[in-house]
Amino acid sequence: MSDLAQSLPWGRNEAELVTELQAGSDAAFDWLVTHYHAGVFNLVYGILDDPADAGDVTQEVFLRAFRGIRGFRRGSSLKTWLYRISVRQALNHRRWFWRHHRQQISIDAEGEGLGPVIELKDGEATPLEQYEAHETQATVRRGLAQVLPIFRSAVILRDLEGLSYEEVAEVLEVSVGTVKSRILRGRRLLKEALDPVLHLSETQAIAPRVTLTEARASRRRASMQDASPAPIAARAAICESAKPRGGGR
Repeated sequence: MSDLAQSLPWGRNEAELVTELQAGSDAAFDWLVTHYHAGVFNLVYGILDDPADAGDVTQEVFLRAFRGIRGFRRGSSLKTWLYRISVRQALNHRRWFWRHHRQQISIDAEGEGLGPVIELKDGEATPLEQYEAHETQATVRRGLAQVLPIFRSAVILRDLEGLSYEEVAEVLEVSVGTVKSRILRGRRLLKEALDPVLHLSETQAIAPRVTLTEARASRRRASMQDASPAPIAARAAICESAKPRGGGR
């Protein structure tokens, strides 16, 4: 973001930002892209499950926003307007991919870690906590990839982007009741996808404790064997051999 864009208070006055955008202000568009880029990318990435495609579609979203800002209806939210464009472009890209490649976008998790992830803003996080957060994010993304897009987009908007039910309804252009139904179904599907992974993680976490318990038991058995009759018999034999032999005085 440019120094000029950083100094402008548009985050507190969206109407003024819209006015500047519609007037063609480069600084205003700079601020718009920087402020909303992460949210748009995460939304598109969640729908497409491919960081390269998500990057391309994100650029297209802002190009369309730049070209269409003069048609923006005041009274609406810039955020929901951008997210509506994002969902449309992401779904259009999926349909294009299906039509031209005749196969579903791969949900293979290999290489997911190379792309940007949902940011967890915790400046005090330790490296271990950051690693665990990254692993959690990757697991959630793999689970989301198994949820149908119609439900996935609703879950992402509500649970990851934090939009209200009304805002999600505006983005998806459906009723609030439909939004709640999609979110409920999407959460259920996501839980079904994540349960086996979470169960496996719990099993792997228990395994080291079981191994440690077995090791302790083994040491106790070894200690008991040291105090067994065998060493005692050996000491008795040594004492017996030290006694004077017959024929001596």
